[in-house]
Amino acid sequence: MVMINALVFGANGQLGRSLALCGATFPQVRLILMDRSKCDLSDLSEVASAIRNNQPHVIINAAAYTAVDLAENDRECAYQVNCDAVDMMAKVAYELDIALIHFSTDYVFDGGASHPYREDDPVAPLGVYGASKLAGENAVRAVAKRHLIFRTAWVYSPFGKNFVKTILGLMAQRDVLTVVNDQRGCPTSAIDLANATLRLLPLIIDPAFSGFGTYHLVADNQMTWFDFAKRIHDAAVGQFGANWTGRSCRIDPVSSDAFPTIAKRPAYSIMSTQKFIDTFDYGLPDISESLPACLSNLEADG
Repeated sequence: MVMINALVFGANGQLGRSLALCGATFPQVRLILMDRSKCDLSDLSEVASAIRNNQPHVIINAAAYTAVDLAENDRECAYQVNCDAVDMMAKVAYELDIALIHFSTDYVFDGGASHPYREDDPVAPLGVYGASKLAGENAVRAVAKRHLIFRTAWVYSPFGKNFVKTILGLMAQRDVLTVVNDQRGCPTSAIDLANATLRLLPLIIDPAFSGFGTYHLVADNQMTWFDFAKRIHDAAVGQFGANWTGRSCRIDPVSSDAFPTIAKRPAYSIMSTQKFIDTFDYGLPDISESLPACLSNLEADG
């Protein structure tokens, strides 16, 4: 068995921590985890040195500036992490002939579609965050021949700050909760993203692999944030039982106007995963499996 060395940027984020969690089930993969203390992505020389010093078979960029509203007034920092650091990763990956896996977002689209977005649909980000992520995508495409760009959306996990953890906390505190019901997307487990990524590593380090490019990688369950909140409530009741303090919380739908934000969000974030399934012959699990798995790990994580 050939050991695959995978250098992971963004080790402390949702996806990075999920990769670490799932890594134990992939004994042929050695994860080299880089958090901010080991590599400051605003220092491009540190990014380059991290890659050159470790000489991995593959780079996984799980790092991102994801503060959508803050990005509107913090453009320089958003572009440093989401574009400039990614550009350096791509350049060194090309120089050393290393495969690069980069994660992007539904925010490269404007949310005005009437069908699930395909990889070749026109991009039109609504704000700085989406624009910076698109710039990162373009940097990868321009330089790194052996690249996979995975656009994902509505990511949740047992780790960090995300919708599932926020809603669970609010349900435990309130009798009634109002949740937006006019934005549609595909809630996607970071644990599922991690498993899917680790599973394909042996394939992409094969010199014969010809499937490099851009893919949409989300769970195929389409719903609104309101729908998602109800699914979370039902799963939590099943997971935590009758004594869970959020059991009696009522969830009501509202429009986005009830929660004005600095940055505009795409109203429609459904993305087709057919290209990924056709290429790799698998997709992500259904939310009925993924959400309870997340809650189980949340419980274990404390």
